[in-house]
Parts: sequence; C-alpha cells; structure tokens
Amino acid sequence: MRMTRFAALTSSLLLAAGAALFGAGQAAAAAQADFGYVALGDSYSSGVGAGNYDGASGNCKRTTRAYPALWAAAHAPQTFSFAACSGARTGDVLSGQLGPLNSGTDLVSITIGGNDAGFSDVMTTCVLQSEATCVARVNQAKAYVDSTLPGQLDQVYNAISGRAPSAHVVVLGYPRFYKLNGTCVTGLTEGERSAINGAADYLNAAIAKRAANHGFTFASVAGAFTGHEICSGDAWLHSVNWLNIGESYHPTAAGQSGGYLPAFANAA
Repeated sequence: MRMTRFAALTSSLLLAAGAALFGAGQAAAAAQADFGYVALGDSYSSGVGAGNYDGASGNCKRTTRAYPALWAAAHAPQTFSFAACSGARTGDVLSGQLGPLNSGTDLVSITIGGNDAGFSDVMTTCVLQSEATCVARVNQAKAYVDSTLPGQLDQVYNAISGRAPSAHVVVLGYPRFYKLNGTCVTGLTEGERSAINGAADYLNAAIAKRAANHGFTFASVAGAFTGHEICSGDAWLHSVNWLNIGESYHPTAAGQSGGYLPAFANAA
C-alpha cells in the first residue's frame, strides 16, 4: 500500500525522535522539515454553509469549520494556506489561487468543477420550473461535463503539478443531495431529485477520471453523506434557504466535520 506524504512524514519524525534518544540529534533535526499544506477550490472547500465565516475572507466565505481548517488544526502543518473561495470556477483557481503553491508544498486539497458545470443554475431551474425543464437542464450540464470540463480540469491539475511537483494532491468530490423516497417537503418531484443525484455521480466520475490521469488521489464523499442527505432526517446539507440563498445545497458544519474531513484525512 502506498504511504501518503503526510503519513511518511509522520513516520520519519517518529523514527527521528527515537534516534535522538540514542544521540542522533542531528538526524532528528534534519527530519523536522517544513510541511506545507495548501487548500484550493470552491465553496465546498471554503466552508459555505458551515457558518462562522472569517470576515477577512470577504465573499470567499472561508471558515474554521471547513475541512481544510479542521485538518490543519488537528495536524499542525508548518504552513497552511487557505485559498479556496466561494463561487470559484476552474479559471478562478488558475488566476487567483495558485500563488501559495511552490516546490516545498507537500499537500494540496481541492474541490472544483461544480460551478463550471452550472451547479447554481441547475438547482435554480429545478426549484422554480417544471420537471421536464429540470431534467433537460441536468442533461445540458452532463453534456458540458463530457465536452468541456475535462479540459478545464486538466489545466488546473497541470498548473498544480507545475507549481508544486512534489505535492500529494487530493481531489474531493461532491455529495448526492437527496435521499430518495424521503418524507420532507422540498418542492421537487422524485424524478427531479433522482436526476440531480445522478448528475452528482456523473460529475464525480468525470472528476475522478481526470484526477487519476494526473496521478492525484480522488476522495469520494458520497458514502460519508449517505444517510445524511436532504430528506434523511439527519441532513448534513442545507436545502433551499430563501433567507440565505448562498448556503443552499452546501454542507453544514456537521457535513464538513463528519463528511468531508474524514474523506480528506483518509486520503491525505
């Protein structure tokens, strides 16, 4: 089994500490290399929906309740750069998030692709229009995932590798939104819910394929969110929120800590 960069670093530090007990202090000191972690991506990485936003992050809405900040707090990397931003598309990552990456970066996380595929417009269409219109918009998004998104992801992944060639890169996916045959009132038909869930799976499959082609690790969150979808009775996702529309269909704080954090930690 391949050891992740963080696990390898941890093992080396433990071995170095043991050696120091026998007088190999220089070996221990040499092992104390900086470990740099950079968190890139969209609202699912910045933490929209989890609350407690950092005012200094402005419209990016970063929060200490998001999985990158939770992981960094637990593992204390020497450097942690939190660049993820609400609403980000692949072009935004390329133009505004890659600055912290360098040859010393050891770990990178990213969620990206949902906004490029039209996530917000799909959900708006499905909530406000007919089932037929919803399904047609979902199919349009899937066509985009087939035709255009792979090239956009390749640009982002190539740029990450170019700037941080030694980094272990974890690409995280998106959850399914709905428990089918659930009892809650969402304003959506069962057919619409099924189409939206299918689109999430379709998007995740495309992202996973591109990540694998670049030698990156894909971390699915679908399993972690099973039983915690909208209409499950213990949802880790916000349904449509007319009072705070931007948090709609995003993970709650529990979704970040119980869903995204374990998926990332297992892959890091």
